[in-house]
Amino acid sequence: MAAIEIPEAVYDALRLPEGEREGIMREELACSLYDRDVLSFGKARELAGMTKREFGELLGERGIERHYTAEELDEDLEYASD
Repeated sequence: MAAIEIPEAVYDALRLPEGEREGIMREELACSLYDRDVLSFGKARELAGMTKREFGELLGERGIERHYTAEELDEDLEYASD
């Protein structure tokens, strides 16, 4: 797994409870990269550590429109046929 280095001073300045920092930062990064069309829905939700439903709800709460690609359609059709 690759790691992102965050300067200690920046990490300490986060106004988030210590135990929630990593999860919240993963969600923020996942939403931002998905919104910019840098990550697919599946990879962004994986980064956030959420189910499809949870990540879809998070995007909705933030007003981020869902990008539905041909690849995602194929995945959904494959899932539905199992």
